[in-house]
Amino acid sequence: MDLLDDTPAPPGNSPEYTVSELSGAVKRVIEGEFGLVRVRGEVGRVSRPASGHLYFDLKDDRSVIAAISWKGQVAKMQTRPEEGMEVIATGRMTTFPGQSKYQLIVEDVVPAGAGALMAMLEKRRAALQAEGLFDATRKKPLPYLPQVIGVVTSPSGAVIRDILHRLRDRFPRHVLIWPVAVQGQACAAEVAAAIRGFNAIEAGGPIPRPDVLIVARGGGSLEDLWGFNEEIVVRAAAGSQIPLISAVGHETDTTLIDHAADRRAPTPTAAAEMAVPVRLELLAAVDALGARLSRALAQGVAARGQRLRDVARALPRPEALLATPSQRLDTATGRLSGGLSLAVSRKRAVYAQQAGRLSPTALAGLVMRRREALLRRAETLEARLSRKQDLWHSSFDKWASRLAPSLARLIMQAGGKITDQRNALQGFTARLEAAPKLRFSELSRRLDALDRTRQTLGYAETLRRGYAVVRGDGEVITSRVAAEKAHALEVEFHDGRMALGGRSAARKPGGAKPPEQGSLF
Repeated sequence: MDLLDDTPAPPGNSPEYTVSELSGAVKRVIEGEFGLVRVRGEVGRVSRPASGHLYFDLKDDRSVIAAISWKGQVAKMQTRPEEGMEVIATGRMTTFPGQSKYQLIVEDVVPAGAGALMAMLEKRRAALQAEGLFDATRKKPLPYLPQVIGVVTSPSGAVIRDILHRLRDRFPRHVLIWPVAVQGQACAAEVAAAIRGFNAIEAGGPIPRPDVLIVARGGGSLEDLWGFNEEIVVRAAAGSQIPLISAVGHETDTTLIDHAADRRAPTPTAAAEMAVPVRLELLAAVDALGARLSRALAQGVAARGQRLRDVARALPRPEALLATPSQRLDTATGRLSGGLSLAVSRKRAVYAQQAGRLSPTALAGLVMRRREALLRRAETLEARLSRKQDLWHSSFDKWASRLAPSLARLIMQAGGKITDQRNALQGFTARLEAAPKLRFSELSRRLDALDRTRQTLGYAETLRRGYAVVRGDGEVITSRVAAEKAHALEVEFHDGRMALGGRSAARKPGGAKPPEQGSLF
């Protein structure tokens, strides 16, 4: 056989397939044999592109199967596959000819037993606890008596009715309800959005801001409560600035939101009891405290009155206290008149002695000495005043010589400014005198134009252009029907009016109305 011979080999008995035909045949065989299958395996390499589809792998210790879920199938899944989960995937087998591989179109995914869910839950709890989201130091105290309570739950379930009934029995408060789905695919996103929405309400706005939040749901299986184990819900609860009470499930149900909340209630009813005190108990306590206060006041007043009476009995009588001072007063009063007389006599003697020393000669000498002292003081003051005046005159002359050029310049500048202002004032005066004339002229011109417009638009000018006005029974006729009903017709032209029938009542517009006449018909 010649290896270099390029002649085509003779056709054999085996049929020839194109690549597409062979790929299509394989696709039909696989889809026909594996129409609907359930596959158990571990999830690996999860990919979520922007298209909304979900790509992941299902594997065991020896093999790997590529899996894909379309966007609509992902929206219906109760549980989203995560890497490391052991799941049971339900779907159908198909091929992807573009890459020569087979894959599983997954319609639904469920965890492979409660053990897988619990393992994933424990792993998520450990990761969130390591971040400090469950620390006790982050817990906020609940307000003693909140004014507004926000409730995140389903609006159609029995939970909200139990909460409202319990609040009504204990202490009625204003309640804001944020309706959410408490089960299914939308549960986690709606609960997290509700918590963040309540925190976004501004204080003092049109919608009152809650003082405490309650996230509530009834009991259920682990799968039913799984939405409250999602990371988005836990982070929203941990980041809430409003104190939050978690009331998800019953006493034995525990979710991750319970660890992140500020308080955990075993049931939704218990959450309502935690949120508010009992009003009747508060009223009873207030009444008891009021009674104790009244008794304490009465006992205090009685004890102080008794003490005052005891102290009063130990005090001496006012008459005994005032007896000695009264006697001293009487004695001093009796001695006062004699003492005054003696003092007056002594003062009179002193005055007489001093008056004897003041003779006319001594008084004249004293006056002369005082006058001479005053004259010397006056001469001294005159000399000082003369020196001060000379100093002031010299200083004034110096300042005047210095200020004279400046004053002259200021006077010249002021004169120039006064001249400019006088010229400006004359210009303003001329404009002011001319303004009324110009204004009146403009108004007169506009008035003439308006009058011409009035005359042009008046109906008298319209009559001059060949039109006429028909009247019947004193009213203007605008239709044939009205003309047939009128008893008398009259036509007005620009130069007068005429009644139908040949009799002219020529009168100018605005003249007297002609006498009434009978019907011409």
